[in-house]
Amino acid sequence: MRRPGGWWRLKSTPEKVETYTRWSFHFFGVSEAAGIGLATYGQTGPRLATLLSLLVVAHAAACMATAARALDWTLGRRAQPVRELWGLGALTAVLAAVAILLAEHGPAGDGVDTATLSVFTGVQVFGVGTMALGVRHRWRTLAALVGGFAAGAGVVSGAAGVLWPAALVLAGVLLAAGAFTSFTAVFSVWLLKAVYALDDAKETRARLAVAEERLRFGRDLHDVMGRNLAVIALKSELSVQLSRRGRPEAVEQMIEVQRIAQESQREVRDVVRGYREAALEVELAGARGVLAAAGIAAKVTGETADLPAKVQAALGWVVREATTNVLRHGDAKEVAVTVRMSKGRVVLTVENDGVAVATGHGPPAGPGGSGLAGLRERLSAVDGTLEAGPAGKGVFRLTAEVPLPSATADAALEAAS
Repeated sequence: MRRPGGWWRLKSTPEKVETYTRWSFHFFGVSEAAGIGLATYGQTGPRLATLLSLLVVAHAAACMATAARALDWTLGRRAQPVRELWGLGALTAVLAAVAILLAEHGPAGDGVDTATLSVFTGVQVFGVGTMALGVRHRWRTLAALVGGFAAGAGVVSGAAGVLWPAALVLAGVLLAAGAFTSFTAVFSVWLLKAVYALDDAKETRARLAVAEERLRFGRDLHDVMGRNLAVIALKSELSVQLSRRGRPEAVEQMIEVQRIAQESQREVRDVVRGYREAALEVELAGARGVLAAAGIAAKVTGETADLPAKVQAALGWVVREATTNVLRHGDAKEVAVTVRMSKGRVVLTVENDGVAVATGHGPPAGPGGSGLAGLRERLSAVDGTLEAGPAGKGVFRLTAEVPLPSATADAALEAAS
């Protein structure tokens, strides 16, 4: 069963920011409908208040629909919603004109003026802010959009019978409020795109690190095999020439070729073994750097220098796999790695917060779903054990224990005493 709030935990950081941004603009529509439309019931009669409320609610719904499509366009998921933008602009202008006409030629009363003028300014402010999400060349276009609505509001209100000083005040208010909402909308979109860009950069950096490691491995193989293969080719060619001449030295040359080939096999095995082995010190340093690059605070405590090579290799794989799981699953902010000696055993603990748990069984095991199973196999080769599971709300703990050889254990106990 999915825990409450699990849908939010399963989202990545960019997806969380996108969800927050979308619901913020939907909340603007709700605020417009409630703060402007429903507020008219306390300012004027029920018939006029109902009319104004319906107009405002229709405008708020159009704003929310346009905002959703404009955000999709901004993120490159659909074409620019040109028709929706023009429709929202026309609806905003019509509703503003209706409101100012009702203010000047509708029922008399101070409450009527207050209600209609709030609708007149409110629909334009929210409309301009929403349209700012879907325009190109934003700063130049926004200046024209905000200035155009402010100037139009002043002209229309003056033509409808509002005194020109009051019309200028209305135009100034719309200019300031429209500029603020437009800037807020543009900044929200910029922030959302920046978060996605940073997430893409983090993935690119991880891919580059993998590519660099592959290049290093390729260079090592080339250095080992290139020279030996060249010697094998030359000695084989020499052996062929000697054999054609019936010279007994051909056998000696082939024996040398065989020796070099066997040496090459040994060197390749050494290179591959070195590539596959994971030194604990190196893995801890690498994990600290990778986690820091991902914005995760890593705290490493304990001594690892005197551990046997096989123990370091096994625990190094634990650190590597644990770091991979932290980066791929959940939304961790802190990771703590502890290495300690306990009764002739070395205990490695990796604990992180921000676990995305959908089923209550902890994060996925790793690539192909066999990461933890592979670690148990590696640890079993040195008589080690592995435990992994939740350690509190949103916390996941992985503990590996490996027994130390008797000499190393005695030395460690003496040093500890």
